[in-house]
Amino acid sequence: MSKGEIQNRFGLRVRLLRNERGWSQEAFADLCGLHRTYIGSIERGEQNSSLENIHKLAATLGISLAELFSTFTETPASP
Repeated sequence: MSKGEIQNRFGLRVRLLRNERGWSQEAFADLCGLHRTYIGSIERGEQNSSLENIHKLAATLGISLAELFSTFTETPASP
């Protein structure tokens, strides 16, 4: 899986979970303590988010990091 593909899949996962809660990007960003445009760029797969910000996303969504990444079940290939 390429870097861009990982970012795209992660962004789609964040968008799905945000939408399930009925939050706009702006409301979600405010709850996370992040900027609205940053959330948009994550969801579009344009951001390589830090672990700190990934933790903020999961905490705001009320899920564990493992649950946030639950759709990533395949074993990564060696570099």
